[in-house]
Amino acid sequence: MEIGSTGIRLLVAEITGVGGWKELDRAGKPVALGRDVFTNGMVSRASLLECLSVLRNFKELLASWDIAQNDVHLIATSALRAARNRELFADRVFQETSYRLVIVEGVEENRLVYLAVRFALKNTTLRLPLFWRGNAMIIDIGGGSTEIMLLRHGKMVAAHSIRVGTIVLDQHSRKANGILLSRERYLIENFHNTIIFLKAEMSLDSVDAFVVTGSDTRVAAGLIGKGDGNDWCRVIKRERFFSFVREVKDYSIEDCVQKLRISYGDAEGFVPGLLIYKYFLEQTQASQVVVPIVSIREGLLVDLSMGVDPDLREDFFSQITASAVNLGRKYRFDEAHGRQVAILSMTIFDFFSKEHGLNRRERILLEIAALLHDIGMFIKGSSHHKHGQYIIANSEIFGLHQEELDVISAVVRYHREESPGSDDAAYLALQREERALTLKMTSILRVADSLDRGHAQQVKIKYIERKNENAVFHLQDGIDISLERIGLEEKAALFEDVFGYRVVLTQD
Repeated sequence: MEIGSTGIRLLVAEITGVGGWKELDRAGKPVALGRDVFTNGMVSRASLLECLSVLRNFKELLASWDIAQNDVHLIATSALRAARNRELFADRVFQETSYRLVIVEGVEENRLVYLAVRFALKNTTLRLPLFWRGNAMIIDIGGGSTEIMLLRHGKMVAAHSIRVGTIVLDQHSRKANGILLSRERYLIENFHNTIIFLKAEMSLDSVDAFVVTGSDTRVAAGLIGKGDGNDWCRVIKRERFFSFVREVKDYSIEDCVQKLRISYGDAEGFVPGLLIYKYFLEQTQASQVVVPIVSIREGLLVDLSMGVDPDLREDFFSQITASAVNLGRKYRFDEAHGRQVAILSMTIFDFFSKEHGLNRRERILLEIAALLHDIGMFIKGSSHHKHGQYIIANSEIFGLHQEELDVISAVVRYHREESPGSDDAAYLALQREERALTLKMTSILRVADSLDRGHAQQVKIKYIERKNENAVFHLQDGIDISLERIGLEEKAALFEDVFGYRVVLTQD
């Protein structure tokens, strides 16, 4: 179940065990949650009671499917993210329904939307090779936020969440007495800087595939789009989309209901949503609008089934890495050194898997920390570990939660000789398990970083072996590793404390 800005929607599905699912039931009920929050900053008592009533009805529906409590997932998006009383709202929901509400962050919403889009495009019968081989923009517009992703040759370049959606845009146009010019001017003013940032990350002229999700485009695609016969995807030709927007741009909500024969709930943000999509499409040369018939709910289902689809999981991890590399390039990091340290870190991580007991998800966190450990050099070399901590903690990396960014930033903070102290507020703010994870990852990163002390990318670990209390790293012969030995003397103590092995270098 998803609590959105304009309604609560439910999707019942059976996960098949092969990375997919079979839909069993769906339902939806409009709730004006966004108008409350984006006007007053809080969920009103009336909206709260309305939400609880809908959730109780949905609970009865789920009971008919005999679904276990731990198989019910309740999420909320931008409206509750912005509500000052979101914690009280979530507590009331739990007390009334026993459902634990998860309020999805903007970056997490990006991730789930990407998973849904990928699933839809993989399963469509339409031929859309440009999405996989060319450059793509994915946009998802909700009532309170707009999620944007850029992909270059199928790899994630950037992911952003902007706090402007259809309800916010419509509210501001109403304040200007509904004058269309004011609405479009407000749109341009709010997205102008976003366009500048996006163009700095990737030329929007090079975007071949313009992929949009959201109820507004799904409605438009149903009216003017070409389907694939499987209802996973539709396409709208560029000029047909522009002409349709020109046709409906002056429509009121009542006009949309009467002339387009759509529901009042769909009509509320319909025109503002199309105007936002039109504005972004104009920045590209894409010949068509691709509309996957999916939402964040399908993305959550893909996420729940990812454990049985290793190809999807690895593709997702590669998108995280691509996003991190793009962040590093933004701050002009030493990419060759970062990639070398990441390779060395992964070799050490994999060999000592029994000792650290970490999983594949935590492996990617170490890889990102290794790639970006010197990103703070952009600001100042002498304190680059502190600057790197700040940059990462306050940046967006596709697919990573804020808690994970906090761990990565702490690892970057301590990748030099300094260890966490009792006066480090950021480290102390981590959960106990996160502190242990930080120490394990930091100890590995320090050793890997020391093995590229000269930034020459010449060291290759042939293999590692345990000999009593020593971990013997066998390196290739014929290279000078005197700098690496000095670096290891400076940085290996934490590894010995954490894993109990003294690192010894040998060449053969």
